[in-house]
This record gives sequence, structure tokens and C-alpha cells, in this order.
Amino acid sequence: MGIRQEKINEQTQRELNEIIRSVKDYRITSVLFNITAARVSKDLSVAKIYYSALPTGKNAVDIKEINKGLVSANGYIRSELAKRLNLRITPKLTFEFDNTVEKAMHIEKVLKEIDDESINKQNS
Repeated sequence: MGIRQEKINEQTQRELNEIIRSVKDYRITSVLFNITAARVSKDLSVAKIYYSALPTGKNAVDIKEINKGLVSANGYIRSELAKRLNLRITPKLTFEFDNTVEKAMHIEKVLKEIDDESINKQNS
């Protein structure tokens, strides 16, 4: 990947994080939402956007609902992105859930359980 491509990816990620904060859809505002990566194709026609979402309360929605919210707001998000990027073409956006945060939390939980078990064995 070239330097220009990396800069476009980084700028797209940064701008989308700001744009998402202005979306008024409850399916997006009910979670702690973060764009983790943006991968724009070489011809700039398509961008695959990876995101993480953590529930912020008992009214939080699931991933399917978040995806529906993103699809619903896609036109707004894309038009706002077009205003902020100096590109001839604004890429079509596809959103994919990035479960890296969930995996990391699960691994941390398992390691803590192992650590607790070893402490209990030492105390016995």
C-alpha cells in the first residue's frame, strides 16, 4: 500500500469518527461507537469501514440493529465525508463490525480466571 493510500485511509477513519458523532440514529447513539480502521480501494470507489461498538446502558442495541442504523445513515455519512475529503470520487461505504475489542476482553477475562485459580492453588 502506498503512502497516499495510507493517508486517505487515515483521513477517512478520522473524519468518519467525527461524522458518526453527529448521526442522530438511536441505534448508533445507544452504544460507544468507534471506527477502528478504514480501507479504501485503490480506485477510491469503495471503502470498507471497520467499527467497534460497546453498550453504554440497558437500552443498548445489538450489532444487527447497529448495522441497520449505519445503512439508514449511509447517505448522510457519505455526503458529509464528501465535503471533508478532497477527492474526485467519494467511495461507497460498507461497514463491518470489528470484534477485536470483544476478543481482547474475553482473553483478559480468561487470563484473570487462570491467575485467580493459580493464586487459590498456592493458598491451599
